[in-house]
Amino acid sequence: MIDTKSKLVLSILAKECGNESYKVIEASDIIMALPRHFRTDSTTIKHILMHLENQDLISIKYEDDDTYCVAVLPIGFEVLENQKPKLIQRKNVAENRVSYLTICFSFLSALLGTALGILICFYFLNK
Repeated sequence: MIDTKSKLVLSILAKECGNESYKVIEASDIIMALPRHFRTDSTTIKHILMHLENQDLISIKYEDDDTYCVAVLPIGFEVLENQKPKLIQRKNVAENRVSYLTICFSFLSALLGTALGILICFYFLNK
């Protein structure tokens, strides 16, 4: 299992590296690509990269200060692809909730409209 920051770093590396090719990337580039509320320092980026390498999601050819030669392994791409269906599934669940609410409110408003129509007709017919 990897945390949110690690997934973000992995997705940044996947965009930069492409299909299993090594690319030289600096820690500052990774930091700048992260969303503002996830930005961190180069030491944390180093720990995240080491964690991703230990999980066999990326391969680090060499490391020099804050410069890394990195490639995303097929398992890393697979992890990123497996995250997409979960997001789509969550969206479908939210759409189902909205449709159930729509059906309930439609039924209640039709019931209320019918009851008011009957009351108005009853009022005019008895007058």
